[in-house]
Amino acid sequence: MADSNITKRALAGALKELMEEMPFAKINISDICGKCNMNRKSFYYHFRDKYDLVNWIFDTEFIAMASQKNFDNGWSFFAELCRFLDADRDFYRRAMQIKGQNSFSDHFREFLLPIIAEYMKPYTSGQEPQPFHVTFFADALLCAIERWLLSKNAMPADEFSKEVRACFRGLALGVYQEMSEEERQDYRASLDRSLNNSNP
Repeated sequence: MADSNITKRALAGALKELMEEMPFAKINISDICGKCNMNRKSFYYHFRDKYDLVNWIFDTEFIAMASQKNFDNGWSFFAELCRFLDADRDFYRRAMQIKGQNSFSDHFREFLLPIIAEYMKPYTSGQEPQPFHVTFFADALLCAIERWLLSKNAMPADEFSKEVRACFRGLALGVYQEMSEEERQDYRASLDRSLNNSNP
């Protein structure tokens, strides 16, 4: 297992270096292997293609970081995710520009979906949120993050995450204010039941 991780990290490092030198579309497997003195067989033993390698880099690096953190809520998790992306902005800016099948943006969207669904449960009486709603918010976050990463004068990560939260908070408050009093009472009762069910 240790040797496998060493090989994967070597390939990941080679790809990151190459992405600083040329467009991702022009990088081939031979380039990656040549950069770290490995053969193509070693590459394909661990990864399907270069897209799979990009996604592996995010999965392993973010999980390694997140597993050592304690998150109070979904927004603290989102703030840490933004800090993580910002710390390696050049790589993730290039990764977000990859298009086509198995692109990083598609992989990142799939990463967001279950997290958003879990976060929404207390607001849906503990039931599984509607797939349309989860997809809507995943698409919104993906679009915002991509625009932020690609911006030449991007705001700091903490400021960005606070602004995103303010957008959601403002929208939620606007919807709540438009409810009738009966709808508000039903919503508060539903939220109370969800929160009580989530507490041991």
